[in-house]
Amino acid sequence: MKSNAWKIILILALAIGLTGLAFTSGVALGYVAPRFFTDSGEAPPLELAFPQIASGDDIAPDNKADRQELIAPFWEAWDILQNQYVDQPLDDNTLMRGAIRGLVDSLEDPHTSYMDPDEYLQANLPLNGEYEGIGAWVDSEAEYLTIIATMPGSPAEAAGLKSGDWVVAVDGEDVTSMDPSLVIRRVLGPAGTSVRLSIRREGLPSPFEVEIIRQKIDLPSVESEMLEDNIAYVRLLTFGADTAGDLKRALKELLREDPVGLILDLRGNGGGFLNSAVDVASEFIPEGVILIERLGDGEEKIYQARSRGSATEIELVVLINGGTASASEIVAGAIQDHARGTVVGETSFGKGSVQNWVELADNEGAIRVTIARWYTPDDRLIHGIGLSPDVEVLIPESGLDEGEDPQLDQAIEILLGEAVPNR
Repeated sequence: MKSNAWKIILILALAIGLTGLAFTSGVALGYVAPRFFTDSGEAPPLELAFPQIASGDDIAPDNKADRQELIAPFWEAWDILQNQYVDQPLDDNTLMRGAIRGLVDSLEDPHTSYMDPDEYLQANLPLNGEYEGIGAWVDSEAEYLTIIATMPGSPAEAAGLKSGDWVVAVDGEDVTSMDPSLVIRRVLGPAGTSVRLSIRREGLPSPFEVEIIRQKIDLPSVESEMLEDNIAYVRLLTFGADTAGDLKRALKELLREDPVGLILDLRGNGGGFLNSAVDVASEFIPEGVILIERLGDGEEKIYQARSRGSATEIELVVLINGGTASASEIVAGAIQDHARGTVVGETSFGKGSVQNWVELADNEGAIRVTIARWYTPDDRLIHGIGLSPDVEVLIPESGLDEGEDPQLDQAIEILLGEAVPNR
């Protein structure tokens, strides 16, 4: 049930649309359309990011001839349908779009898909800047809309949604054949209104339904406090444009207390902007590689730690779980590979692929195509696998009593020298 992309955070809120999501939807999560970003977080023009695919003018004549010969059976099939199919006339646009969809589906990659003009228009409808929804990070790149994590105190959390849940119906309508980015639109809605979701969960014989009242979502990206025993605690809830700056300010305040150690909590963090992840990791890693990004042709880009961070020497424990995805996996993976801290908790979500949206000519929709995968500094691919913690602390399916947090307890014990990390 695992899949991603470049995080995407997708907050199910009216403020986030396809073009506003990044490394994820994360959608979000942040974003819904994963793509390459400049240092400012903006997507460069396609012809700058991928000049080799911006046009077909550079295709050698021999290759063009080969392509024409290869596609000859397609045109033969086209003519057969046009001349012999019983229900005439056929719509050329319908045939053409069906052919594109079949071409894309032949790759058997749930992250690569085609949207026809109407679907793409719906997915890019401008939103109103209001944060109203169910409060969940979702993976819009999987075969079905998949819950990555619920936001603390959100309606989704109250409804009992969990990482890995599939949304298979919305308000009684089956959405398993619908592009996940469009399913998101069905889930969105004003605060105070309800939405009925049918959920399929691994281990259960059949789907179950939950009714959720949407509400305004107010989610700070950074929470921090001093715990007992002089331990600093920072929780990152997303990787937005302001997260790195907010983290730097929080660390400055915490380090004034001269803590014995620091806990970085990435549990339930569905991801966000790539550059934010690199900046956050740089606060804890003084130098070296943060991640490696590889395209299909073997070209790679290496992201290095940036300006010296403020917490590069303090003893560090990182908390992860199944809701830790994409950008947060970049940070946890870099800290783990550099042996900069101990990773505690459960295996992360496993989001390590990169997608790009390419609009087709003449407003004929768009193709979302997997163009790259990212690797940790030690060249580990975590896509579909996840990061394994140094110290595994599982949470029972039955849940925990209020106030219980064995993963946090384990982190505190490690920092106090009462437990030995298994590295």
